[in-house]
Amino acid sequence: MNAMFNFEPAPPHAEHEIITLAKVSRHFGAVTALAEADLTIRAGRMLSILGHNGAGKSTLIKILAGTLSPSSGSIVIKDEDIAGHYTMRVAYQRGIRCVFQELSLCPNLRVFENTRVLHASLRGLGWRKQAKTLIAGALDLIFPGHGIDVNCLVSSLTLSQRQMVEIARAFTVTDTPVRVMILDEPTSSLDPSAAEQLLSFTRKVRQYGIACVFISHKLREIVDYSDDIVIMRDGHISSVEASQGLSEADLLDRMGMVAAGAQDNIAMPALGHAGQRCVELLSTRDSAMPFYVRPGEVVGLAGLAGQGQRELLLRILAGARGKDRQMRVAGSAVYIAGDRQNEGLFPLWSVGENLTIGLLDKLSRGGLIDLAAERDVAAAWREKLNIRVPSIDDAITGLSGGNQQKVLVARALACEPDVVLLDDPLRGVDVHTKNELYREVRGRLGGGCSFVWFTTENAELAICDRIYVFKEGAITDSFAQHEYSEDRLIRASFHEGGVRVQ
Repeated sequence: MNAMFNFEPAPPHAEHEIITLAKVSRHFGAVTALAEADLTIRAGRMLSILGHNGAGKSTLIKILAGTLSPSSGSIVIKDEDIAGHYTMRVAYQRGIRCVFQELSLCPNLRVFENTRVLHASLRGLGWRKQAKTLIAGALDLIFPGHGIDVNCLVSSLTLSQRQMVEIARAFTVTDTPVRVMILDEPTSSLDPSAAEQLLSFTRKVRQYGIACVFISHKLREIVDYSDDIVIMRDGHISSVEASQGLSEADLLDRMGMVAAGAQDNIAMPALGHAGQRCVELLSTRDSAMPFYVRPGEVVGLAGLAGQGQRELLLRILAGARGKDRQMRVAGSAVYIAGDRQNEGLFPLWSVGENLTIGLLDKLSRGGLIDLAAERDVAAAWREKLNIRVPSIDDAITGLSGGNQQKVLVARALACEPDVVLLDDPLRGVDVHTKNELYREVRGRLGGGCSFVWFTTENAELAICDRIYVFKEGAITDSFAQHEYSEDRLIRASFHEGGVRVQ
């Protein structure tokens, strides 16, 4: 292991307790987000936390990371109860780091400058060289072949690259060694190759006594890489057990879902109208793989992240607004961002205001918004998509990530569009929430609404009628659902050449 991390091999018998939570609760007014949680984090083990969105996972890890204080209970580290003065600074001093699902990098700073934000000890004339060496070494060690220039602005990086930088920065050490690494949906923005690199790295660091707390909605990752699994439901820890011998079906059952119905038969028959095209790229030179979308069809955009899928979605959006003459779009189009914090949400607004912003022209009377009608629309969609929030007047930032994403989906669908463009919108969303949204998609197809869906999760391609695979801005393969195989997808994802769409 690279010396820059200051890792020291753990004694073979040392699986000692690093953090112990006892009867920890957190209340937000009358709402109990976490109820009397008992949890122990041991050195050298991967503890995975599973549960529906809104189950209390985010509250639990924020308390572990020191960004949220418990309302009651104890947090014991080295036989000392520090619950009363536990902060993020104290957590850092105790070797506890966290990579949150919503990234914290400063977009106006360069990659190596963001490293200095974490390490106050990087100072003096030579700090730039030290920071560059530190972050470049971490990226090389965790994500070989990452291709990230540590001198570039974070704002110029793709979402996947920003996630890599965030993860690598968390593992860097200048003074206090890392003892616990909390990873909140770290693979949700990574392509399968980078995700595997990260998870393999967690196995290595556990050999040095580092504990990992892992949150993921991808059950295969949980089964393959965890030592212990925590199941949460409605703010309670319902079970804690060793992962050995557990299957994905077992985990679904423990979360309160029947395994046989967990995927809810998400694969859907092709409903596109033969011969009709509501979206068509006119500039494609190779007629063997033209890009088009039929009414009532779900078209998937696959391949590694950052290969031109997002750019195509934005071109379709521009075409619907008459700003891209090579992209013919019949009807209206809406875009649902996957990077909800930077591109989707208005963080200072309420749930209702975020949901109805796209309908202001329909809700206005004489230049004034009909507030009663606005509330009725928001309340109807809260019920329709089961958005878990006590009141539509509550702040959007108080919702879990999955419920925030439901608000964005509701905002888009409430506009009654002809084409819905999805930029990997369900990353970090649990299986139950996904199935709710899949059902909503299925219900729209019969009316002729079409969906163009970029996803980094291969399993999600099961909902698509046709699939286009991208590499470096080109379509390298296209096929119908019945022709899909993971082997074909992988080969096309690394194929050179193809039909340029940019």
